[in-house]
Amino acid sequence: MKFEYEAKNQQGETQAGIVEAPEKDGALRILAANGLFVLSITEAKEEGVKNFLFRAINRISSKDLMIFTRQFSTLLGASVPLNVALQTLASQTKNVLLRETIMELQREINSGLSLSQAMEKYGSIFNEFYVNMIRSAEVTGRVDEVMDFLADYLEKQDVLSSRVRNALIYPVFMVVFLFLAVIFMAVAVFPQIEDVFKELGTSLPWITRAIIFFGKFLIQWWWAVIAGLALLIGIIADYIRSKEGKVLVDDLLLRLPLFNSILKRLYIARFADSVGVLIKGGVTIVQSLEISARTVGSAIYTEILNESAEDVRNGVLLSVSISKYSNYFPPLVSQMIAIGEGTGQIEPLLNKVSSFYTREIDGLVGSLVELIQPILMLVIGVVVGVLFASILVPIYGFVSTSLQ
Repeated sequence: MKFEYEAKNQQGETQAGIVEAPEKDGALRILAANGLFVLSITEAKEEGVKNFLFRAINRISSKDLMIFTRQFSTLLGASVPLNVALQTLASQTKNVLLRETIMELQREINSGLSLSQAMEKYGSIFNEFYVNMIRSAEVTGRVDEVMDFLADYLEKQDVLSSRVRNALIYPVFMVVFLFLAVIFMAVAVFPQIEDVFKELGTSLPWITRAIIFFGKFLIQWWWAVIAGLALLIGIIADYIRSKEGKVLVDDLLLRLPLFNSILKRLYIARFADSVGVLIKGGVTIVQSLEISARTVGSAIYTEILNESAEDVRNGVLLSVSISKYSNYFPPLVSQMIAIGEGTGQIEPLLNKVSSFYTREIDGLVGSLVELIQPILMLVIGVVVGVLFASILVPIYGFVSTSLQ
């Protein structure tokens, strides 16, 4: 959510702007952390259609953010001043929205904010994980190194997500294509066949009558079908965005055969990678777990990691806390973390966990692609067979009747 605010800084100057946060209290905490005394804060009005379309077209992808981070790291590593680095990046960035954000960052820094404080105001672009890594680097003076870590992390996460996403593109495309082909046959082909068979006086089997009825219904009520689907999709999307809906969808996905193994390994790899990077950046284990919970991408894993963070805060070892959720974290994860806790090298062990499950994802995705293709061919064959049967059976019936 976006909030418009008016506040006074430590020099007594009044400033106004927009801050992004999940809720109003979060926005107040961000402003207070930036040394601002809030005079007024209200939820920003909904964007107009034009602005919404502009943001949708110029959406900042994970690849855009990764490239920005890599270039930023290179410039800082070459001892280029922060303002000059941002100015250079703004002139080279093609994405309009990202370029505007970089220019805003430059203005915020010129007004006296640190890089992490400026980035914190743009939570939809720089998430809590990103901002906390920058904040810890500012304390140690290793911003260029941490930016390089972040670029590697974002690249790794983008590759990981792309593998899973690409494995699903082909089956989704084939299902959509098959659905459109069935609609075309029902709307354009079968109504003409019905007229032919009526003239011949041939009785139609129930499957042919069902397809013809479906086609006529679409021709007559297409607008109602589209409106109904749009309403249904809107209701489902709104429910999925709710906390209850996210948990339900995640639970269903984690129970689906074939996909549950890939998704669990994906979330474990994200957890291990993000917590490992945060600990290496100087963030405490509790904070690392809380931040990872908000970036892991699963409502169920978010709840588990938040509960584990509370356990660790109360003195429970992370390995012990994680082991309670064996359905979501295999024993290997808790055992590796326990070794890291015993040796004081938890970050390298988390990296090993991430590497192990990343390799497993590669193998499972390959197996999934090989398995999906014959299943799709079987489904397509059945659908095509039904369509042909609904045409050939009446013809066979007419020929048989004529020969008698």
